[in-house]
Amino acid sequence: MAGMTSSTRPLLNRRLAEFGTTIFAEMSALALSTGAINLGQGFPDTDGPEEVREAAVRALRDGRGNQYPPGPGVPELRNAVTAHQERRYGLSYEPDTEVLVTAGATEAIAAALLALLEPGDEVVAFEPYYDSYAASIAMAGGTRVPVTLRPHEGSFRLDLDELRAAVTDRTRLLLINTPHNPTGTVLTRAELAAIAELAVERDLLVVTDEVYEHLVFDDAEHLPLATFPGMRERTVTIGSAGKTFSFTGWKVGWVTSTPALVTAVRSAKQYLTYVASGPFQYAVAEALALPDGYFTAFREDMLAKRDLLAAGLAEAGFGVFKPAGTYFVTTDIRPLGHTDGFAFCRALPERAGVVAIPNAVFYDHREQGAPFVRFAFCKRTEVLQDAVKRLKSLAG
Repeated sequence: MAGMTSSTRPLLNRRLAEFGTTIFAEMSALALSTGAINLGQGFPDTDGPEEVREAAVRALRDGRGNQYPPGPGVPELRNAVTAHQERRYGLSYEPDTEVLVTAGATEAIAAALLALLEPGDEVVAFEPYYDSYAASIAMAGGTRVPVTLRPHEGSFRLDLDELRAAVTDRTRLLLINTPHNPTGTVLTRAELAAIAELAVERDLLVVTDEVYEHLVFDDAEHLPLATFPGMRERTVTIGSAGKTFSFTGWKVGWVTSTPALVTAVRSAKQYLTYVASGPFQYAVAEALALPDGYFTAFREDMLAKRDLLAAGLAEAGFGVFKPAGTYFVTTDIRPLGHTDGFAFCRALPERAGVVAIPNAVFYDHREQGAPFVRFAFCKRTEVLQDAVKRLKSLAG
């Protein structure tokens, strides 16, 4: 037949063969077909601040960013990123050489790994991990080495001995995520100090995904890894506007690091999207300069939603891990008499009219994640109240 190849080789290259369609696509389709409330995918159901949206409209009208923006990002945004890092954390970066704007954090992760890895390099990452990490490591030809965060006294904890043992002569970099998606763990000062010591001692690069930096609750605090001794010169820090300002469709992320590391990441990034999100970059520059009151109110709103959903899930019979950060709650389905998160999530829309994500998709050791299921609480309060009401049927 015309158009058929004679080769029996699979069409998808083998580095990506294990990935297939993401679970998010499957679960979102289930939400649509059943009319269930979608607490699977992590995107808000309302837009962020009106003045930020208006800033994007203004940029569009004024013709700013409608053509290709500069490769590293528009100067206004690069300046805003450096001002934010300085004001929040006392980290000073040079906007012209130490900042790179990307098409969301997802591109920043892909570009960093494609730039910094050679085939065969090992990457140590915390399991469960956000699904793009595994795919990006695979595309770069690297080998992922998972260190499993394990449930301990109501949260998921890192075993520092396990982390040290995972580093070999082939380890090129550590891929860190704090606040951590999906578990909601926020690494402590002591844990970050130990990670920093290990990186310096073994001369490792570190890529750190800090997109939930403004969503930390209770007594937790976000401490950028780059602030620790010996880390600024070996750390690629990734930030994003989507999670902080609730404009996830704009896809505006950034990298801050040394000139040499930023140049390396830009070398890969320029052949991925080249540039992206022109007018939105100007709007995000204004968003980053919002007064502290915005960030405080945003966090307090999410904290109230976390508590609403966590209490409802506990009442429905789930084991609940109350997150110290992010906008996700991980639950244990074993108290409900289930052990298979995939089967549970596929049946949940019919049973209770709610969609969640099985955490096992974020694990290489699937059995470690089997009984855990993730719910997103970045939704309107009335939606969460409705979801809680529906889930009560599980308590039976």
